[in-house]
Amino acid sequence: MSPILIFLLALVFILVLTAKLRVHPFISLIAGSVLVGVLAGEGDATLDTITTGMSNIFSQYAITVTSGSIIGVILHKTGATALIAKDITKLFKKPILAIGLLGFAFAVPMMCLILAFIIFLPVAKDMSTRHGFPKGLTEVVLALATMASFGLLYPSPGIYAFVNEMGPGEVGVIRVLMIGASIAIVAMLVGYLYAAKYYGFSIGADHIDNALSEYTRDEKEIAAFRTASYTPIVVPVVLIVTRLFTNIPIMEFVGHESMALLAGAILAMALSLQSHTSSDIRAWVDKGIRRGGLVLLDICGGGALGAALALAGVGEALGDTLLESSIPSLLIPFLIAAAVQTVQGSRMVTLFIASALVIPIMPELALPAEIVLFSMASGTFLISHFNDPYFWILADFAEMETPEVLKTYTIGGALMGVSSLLLTTAIYMVFY
Repeated sequence: MSPILIFLLALVFILVLTAKLRVHPFISLIAGSVLVGVLAGEGDATLDTITTGMSNIFSQYAITVTSGSIIGVILHKTGATALIAKDITKLFKKPILAIGLLGFAFAVPMMCLILAFIIFLPVAKDMSTRHGFPKGLTEVVLALATMASFGLLYPSPGIYAFVNEMGPGEVGVIRVLMIGASIAIVAMLVGYLYAAKYYGFSIGADHIDNALSEYTRDEKEIAAFRTASYTPIVVPVVLIVTRLFTNIPIMEFVGHESMALLAGAILAMALSLQSHTSSDIRAWVDKGIRRGGLVLLDICGGGALGAALALAGVGEALGDTLLESSIPSLLIPFLIAAAVQTVQGSRMVTLFIASALVIPIMPELALPAEIVLFSMASGTFLISHFNDPYFWILADFAEMETPEVLKTYTIGGALMGVSSLLLTTAIYMVFY
């Protein structure tokens, strides 16, 4: 059977199970992975492929997701997220845009858009509850904003890898940084506007006056509480950024995303002991672990589906079809990246794979390297669905049903990708 037909059948199968029949995403994804393997005639290798795909995702995200979940639960239960939400609202006056800017600013320094989302999600939720925003709005804005910066800004891994592969003689870092920043800001605003439109929210209402109410505690208590509230978030960020920009050997360990988030979880537990009982904290940690475990099951299912689609040769088939077509040169990198992203789920991996496919044909494309790069980067926003770990993290942590995630995250990302491509085209036409 044709790999592309297998891919389409698998998507329809999973969509029916999750959206129509309400089957749990993990079961749907594993069933879809089995279907792909069987249709591809790879029955003997299917189980090994599924378990390998799951284990790869688990090893990458288990500590990060679980630690982030623990931090989120503790900050919410202690009232820390309420304090942070008040502080952000007082500073920016536009709380929904502010939470998007937080995700936008930290996704690249953390080298993980999922990490930025997990860290700031409790703040987004508390802000939504406090100001009566539509459920899901702040979470979607945060998710789309992290996508914008991580997908387009240097030195996120995919962008950096392309620049490094091409070399300084072929692509200018300053040009990549400036072009990427201009496109990323527009993409973030497109995501913000789309989320507001979907939830029927007027952006004019994204404004709060006198948002910070008076505290009833004395100044010392406020300072101590603020320290305990911010420390579990700030310390992991500092550790991760320090590792990225220094050559200190010990930072390679303590500044790794998993260790940094684990340190944040430990700090959240320790600082909570000042005002809460150990039994309360144990209950919160248990809740965080259970919630993190459910998220891990879903994203591991996505890893299994991505591995099964790769086994079936779907990525190669889509890429070959595009390369053999008569599509305009500027669209080819975009569509190759979109095809790869649709198949395997991870944006960072997509850009690595797409770069390997596109760089050899760049002479035939006859485009500037920066334009090729941002055409590909735009394609990584399409199409994010069931095999994307971020899809299920948003669904589970934000408590959203599958159809809602498809209508917000998937469609919102697609609109951002198309906007990014249009802006890339405009930059090419005006400046090259």
